[in-house]
Amino acid sequence: MIWNELEDKLADLEREGLARRRRVLETPCGPLARVDGRDLVSFCSNDYLGLASDPALIDAACAGARRWGVGGGASHLVSGHFSPHETLEEKLAAFTGFDRALLFSTGYMANLGIVGALAGRGDAIFADRLNHASLIDAARLSRADHERYPHGDLDDLERRLAASDAKRKLILTDAVFSMDGDIAPLPQLLRLAERFDTWLVIDDAHGFGVLGEEGRGSLSHFGVASDPRVVYMGTLGKAAGASGAFAAGSATVIEWLLQRARTYIFTTGASPIIACALLASLELIRQGEARRQHLRRLADILREGLSGARWRLMPSPTAIQPIVIGDNHETVNVAQALRERGLWVPAIRPPTVPRDTARLRVSLSAAHDEEHVRRLVEALRELG
Repeated sequence: MIWNELEDKLADLEREGLARRRRVLETPCGPLARVDGRDLVSFCSNDYLGLASDPALIDAACAGARRWGVGGGASHLVSGHFSPHETLEEKLAAFTGFDRALLFSTGYMANLGIVGALAGRGDAIFADRLNHASLIDAARLSRADHERYPHGDLDDLERRLAASDAKRKLILTDAVFSMDGDIAPLPQLLRLAERFDTWLVIDDAHGFGVLGEEGRGSLSHFGVASDPRVVYMGTLGKAAGASGAFAAGSATVIEWLLQRARTYIFTTGASPIIACALLASLELIRQGEARRQHLRRLADILREGLSGARWRLMPSPTAIQPIVIGDNHETVNVAQALRERGLWVPAIRPPTVPRDTARLRVSLSAAHDEEHVRRLVEALRELG
């Protein structure tokens, strides 16, 4: 039977410690969660600034629902582009320092749309080997040649760019790498893009709202001004606390995406409620330096507490703090032991991360307090 093969492969996943399980959350997104009937301190969410359940966003969403209704009704290019969408795009462009911005339903769809609109057959994409799955899929679906350079290896990237005779080239990178927490060398990548006349597409899913002046993102973190060859993608379901994503860039490139990005053109626009909530969120991000300082303090507590511990805490200046364990089964067992102690930390295994680098991915939030992190440190030291 055709499904026997699937049953065998599912059994293989179980045997290799790679099977995944969903957990049913019974409380709003926040540092304290009730999961499967148990109360836990959650270190799972990408709600870095603690905005997902902020009253200001809830009030804005309720007011938006009363004013605009619930559904978008059609794609943005038909009748699904509402006044809150337009205002949000204008504010996102100004906030990130670009000419224009374009909203997408998700970050995954944004990356597929951006890359597919800028590269195709006969072109070449040069991508960091640790890029997010959405960037990998975007490169594959574009039908361009897809060259993956070793993580952060600018010399290798330079050699590949110099050897390429593609008519169009595109450098593709995460800004903050989602499983390692390190930051791409964006100034050097931009210099290579300028030298070899390429597009530079930056996925700042985990930097927007957290890094840079007023949370303006990873380019701001490095003091890099907007550039016409840069296409910047930021997600709105992490630090911004809601959902969706946006691309920002020059007026020309954003107009091209509006005309050619298939994941923008051929899907219903996001609910105007979300745009209303995000307008409130953007103001809280702008005024959120105290939240960002608290987030940095929590990361310091974790690093200091785990100094010299059995398992290696990877160097990360961001809210993502990965603890490498290595073996898949041991990683799952440690995550389960933490859960028994009231701490919810996800076990990340291949293919999300390279083989033999299974890890706990600790996601910190400004909504955590110091005692939450100290509890985690104590439990990890006991287990180690």
